[in-house]
Amino acid sequence: MDRRHFLAGALAVPALGALTPGTAGATGNPDNPEHPDRPRTIDTGAEQLAQDGWRRFAGHKVGVVTNPTGVLRDHTHIVDSMVAAGIAPVAAFGPEHGFRGTAQAGGSEGNYLDPRTGIPVYDTYGASTAKIAGMIAKSGVDTLVFDIADIGARFYTYIWTMYAVMQAAAATGVRFVVLDRPNPVGGTARGPQLDPAHATFVGRKPIVQQHGMTIGELARLFDGEFLPTDGGRVSSLEVVDVRGWKRDDLHSGLPWVPPSPNVPTHDTALVYPGTCLFEGLVFSEGRGTTRPFETIGAPGLDWRWAEDLNALGLPGVRFRETYFTPTFNKFANKLCGGVALHLTDPHAFDAPRTAVAMIVTAKARYPQVFAWRPDHYIDKLSGSDRLRRMVDAGAGADEVVGAWADELAAFEATRRPYLVYR
Repeated sequence: MDRRHFLAGALAVPALGALTPGTAGATGNPDNPEHPDRPRTIDTGAEQLAQDGWRRFAGHKVGVVTNPTGVLRDHTHIVDSMVAAGIAPVAAFGPEHGFRGTAQAGGSEGNYLDPRTGIPVYDTYGASTAKIAGMIAKSGVDTLVFDIADIGARFYTYIWTMYAVMQAAAATGVRFVVLDRPNPVGGTARGPQLDPAHATFVGRKPIVQQHGMTIGELARLFDGEFLPTDGGRVSSLEVVDVRGWKRDDLHSGLPWVPPSPNVPTHDTALVYPGTCLFEGLVFSEGRGTTRPFETIGAPGLDWRWAEDLNALGLPGVRFRETYFTPTFNKFANKLCGGVALHLTDPHAFDAPRTAVAMIVTAKARYPQVFAWRPDHYIDKLSGSDRLRRMVDAGAGADEVVGAWADELAAFEATRRPYLVYR
């Protein structure tokens, strides 16, 4: 079915009513000693502007770069909220998976008129800066608003869509506004830094694998560190910071909307900055199951992998032997053995380190099954050929992790001036 017809049917809903702001709950509130058990309210940038009727954008021709994660606490999408408030955007811009989220991994929705609002939707996924600049000029926007929930991994494409749109905003002179959201995997930086020689759309600039920044902090870092030598800085960059969020918050109390079809739960997001590396192996990363990225395996694997991994005592995680038959993607309709990850302490869990340990133990236990994808996609995901070469040379997990210590420290120093949340 054509996605325009699908959207027209799926989004045929009653007219939007007035917004009803709700209350949020994060964790306990240590900042309120009189009521330590009262939930701390966390307000996203979007929530704050919606509570004010989106008046910040009154009189402007607004284009919104967003997807299904751009919602308020009551689950209303921000574009629908703007329309209801009389501040209708003149355009929407969709990333990978699309503005309304109808496309699978590696896909998008194309250009179309949104059936619900009548707003033109432009497809930015994989588009060049020049092409996005053309979309901006055609739509007539003078203000670009970015509101997409990221999950904190360098290879998640939304941050690079933001980078490309920022480049286009700089080229066209339009205002760029980021409505910030919490990073659901927290504020700790982990993993190797990208080697610019391996830059692709799953990693365009030298940041680490789990960057530990919000989308607003990244926008400031991009504008300060990379754009000056890559087409010029944005003429007007504004970030509406999250109110009430702290860097070590993993549960914000906000609605969990899957940021892509294969990240169905918050636990998926927590493991993704590590286990996405299995996209670079012949192993299944769990696509085609109900728990992608939490379920890893291949035909010919058995209980011994879980035993090997649990013997390592990796912090914050236990491994359970599992058997599964993916419905699509790698090994579709074939029985696979492998492991399911169960987080026991999300704050102690180190996703990149855990994934490296999984790779090293799998190669040692199943040398006849283990293999990298022939296209060396692992180099794009890990940011260089170092991981592949070290594992092939017999390096242990601690040696691999130690190899990125200096660059991780350097990135932490680079990002420090751009960190807003404590």
